[in-house]
Amino acid sequence: MEKRLGFVGIIVENRRQTAPRVNEMLTQFGDLIVARTGIPYPKRACCVITLVVDATTDELGRLTGRLGQLEGVSVKSALSKAGSNRS
Repeated sequence: MEKRLGFVGIIVENRRQTAPRVNEMLTQFGDLIVARTGIPYPKRACCVITLVVDATTDELGRLTGRLGQLEGVSVKSALSKAGSNRS
């Protein structure tokens, strides 16, 4: 299966309790992550994480599926239509 460029948007509620589990999971899938931005939003006790990924649909599905199983975590993702241009 061909890898494609994409993004993952993650909202982590109850940040202090949930963020360590999210970070542990992102470390496990670190080979897929090209870039990561995390923005805390203390007013709502949450944070927003944006990932740029280079992954197959199966790999992205495993990552987002496992994240989505965590209580207080919302996840949305998309992959580009075209595959990589690597030989």
